[in-house]
Amino acid sequence: MKELKSFYYALRGIGHGVRHERHMQFHLLATVVVVCAGLWLGISRMEWCLVVLCIGSVISAELVNTAIERLTDLASPTRHPLAGQAKDVAAGAVLIISIAAAIVGGVVFIPYLI
Repeated sequence: MKELKSFYYALRGIGHGVRHERHMQFHLLATVVVVCAGLWLGISRMEWCLVVLCIGSVISAELVNTAIERLTDLASPTRHPLAGQAKDVAAGAVLIISIAAAIVGGVVFIPYLI
C-alpha cells in the first residue's frame, strides 16, 4: 500500500508540473511533435530508445528544476544571491539537457528528412 501512495504522490507531482509550469508544457508539446515525427518517419528501435531517453531526461530535469525553485522560494522568501544562484544552476541543467536532446534529435531525424 505504501508503494501505491508513492506512485500517487509522484503522479501528483508530475500533474502539478504539467498544469503550472509553462516550460513543462512546452516540453510536452515538443514531445508530441517528436513522437509524431518518429512514427511518420519510421525511425528505428535504437533511435526510439535514444528519443525516449532524451524525452525522459528533459522532462525529469524540468521537474527537478521546479522542485528546486519551490524549495528555494520556501527557504528564502526574500531575494538572496544564493537562492538566485540555486535557481539559475537548476535552470542551466535543464538548458544543457535540452540542447543535448535537440542535438540527438537532429542526428536521428535529419537523415530521414534529407
